[in-house]
Amino acid sequence: MGILRDNPELALFLCLAAGYLVGKLRVGPITLGGICGTLIVSLLVGAWTKVTVSDDVKTIFFALFIFSLGYMAGPQFFTNLNKKSLRFFTLCLIEVVSVVAIAFGLAEAFDLDVGTAAGILAGAATESAVVGTATEAIGKLSDLTQEQITQYQGHVATAYTVCYLFGLITIVIYTSQIMPMMLRINLRDASRELWEKMRGSGGGLEADEREALPGMVGRTFLVTLADGAKVGDLERRLGGRVTVEAVKRGSKVLTPPPPDFELTLSDLVLTVGRRANIIEAGRVIGPETPAVPGLDTPLATTQISLTDKGVVGKSLDTLSKEHPEFSSGGVYVTDVLRNEQHLPATPETVVDRGDVLTLVGARSGLGKLASKVGAVVKNDATDFIYLGLGIVAGSLLGQVVVEFGDVPMSLGTGGGCLISGLLFGWFRSRTQTFGAFPPQAASTLKDMGLAIFIACTGLVSGPQAWPLLKEYGALLPFAGIAMVLIPATISLVVGTKLLKIEKPLLIGAIAGQQCSTPAITSITQVAQSSVPMLGYTITYTLSNFLLPLTGPLLVGVLGA
Repeated sequence: MGILRDNPELALFLCLAAGYLVGKLRVGPITLGGICGTLIVSLLVGAWTKVTVSDDVKTIFFALFIFSLGYMAGPQFFTNLNKKSLRFFTLCLIEVVSVVAIAFGLAEAFDLDVGTAAGILAGAATESAVVGTATEAIGKLSDLTQEQITQYQGHVATAYTVCYLFGLITIVIYTSQIMPMMLRINLRDASRELWEKMRGSGGGLEADEREALPGMVGRTFLVTLADGAKVGDLERRLGGRVTVEAVKRGSKVLTPPPPDFELTLSDLVLTVGRRANIIEAGRVIGPETPAVPGLDTPLATTQISLTDKGVVGKSLDTLSKEHPEFSSGGVYVTDVLRNEQHLPATPETVVDRGDVLTLVGARSGLGKLASKVGAVVKNDATDFIYLGLGIVAGSLLGQVVVEFGDVPMSLGTGGGCLISGLLFGWFRSRTQTFGAFPPQAASTLKDMGLAIFIACTGLVSGPQAWPLLKEYGALLPFAGIAMVLIPATISLVVGTKLLKIEKPLLIGAIAGQQCSTPAITSITQVAQSSVPMLGYTITYTLSNFLLPLTGPLLVGVLGA
């Protein structure tokens, strides 16, 4: 115990390791997750050892977490601010208004302190970020002593832990088991029917899956039908959709052959193009042959961001016709990435500014084309200049205080960094040429930032946990269940009766408004489909922005 007290970094990382181990324990479809597990362990360790951790450590890691969260959600958040997504935005507003109103009502009815009320809000909404924004807001209440601030901040963590546990169990069971019965649907069948209607948009692959039939292929053919044809004429005959990359005649290999090179019988020709066009090439050139040693050429791959306004609203087929580099340089589009969503790279796919195209072809052709329609994406290393400026901007924004009557309102470092993260992430998505923050790096920084913040909070709050549980033990589970059932039920009624949202999407969207990853995991397992995820992603993104702001709002109102 003494070594942990003298070396708080040992206690911190011990809580992380043990907490994530506890978070892996599964009961049916429910797992606590690493964050809740870390908080439980850190509360116990804090109560036992009374370890002290500097508040600066919490602030720094929470800023990293909340900025990374906003950065990753920014592009999709602003994309979802449209008429089509307005009905899903309504569900998020129901969630925000309901949980704030219920938390305020419980505080008034049971004379709860501001920390307990904020912890109930954070836990029942299963939104860990509220712990940070609320804790920070309590620290800025001017009419509290330092001892009261420490006590109330400890109450946030304890109330969050209990309410989170009951709220998590409630949202998982309610969405995956009870809601389908209330809607009188078989979730699996309903998801399959909806997918059949939407299947024109194309399906996705898991991380460990690859296409059995890739779109772009290379094949070698023996010249029997194209005797005497010139390479340039042959490519034009195939509509510019197939390029001749190499020709082998005897022991000599020509890479690449010039357009006026004349083919002759028994030449071996290496072609590259989309599968359907390559099949057509075989009918024109001759029979396909196995891979021939020495007859190969490396193809370069690069990603470009479409920054030219002239490409907006045009199909890939139109782009290829407007830019001869596609055909003359043997360049092909193999993937279209829009706000982290992969679109099918078909000739009919319409592109927009900020889309990222994956191009495959000869290196010289790639260079010429990239400079005309956009810029090469730079996403191989984190741009710490952009990252640092973003967090600085968010911290400065969080210092602004606005008076609403007698209630001082401030976003704090958490709310400020969340907004700056959204803006910086969205701005980066428009060009992709600067401000790189690779998804793996952003995800790691987000998870570690939150985990360390939660561990610090639990260690400091441990001594206040038991007195609070003795005082409000029965109220906390009740609050955790009620604050899930009430907004979820309202959203279910409004979504079906007024918004007319398809039922599988609605169930996923309700899990998203609660920011509950375990719930959507259970829903997709029951549905045996990823269709409910389409509703989940929209409300999850919006609620991830709105719910953290409820912490300072509730603290400001109750503190006044």
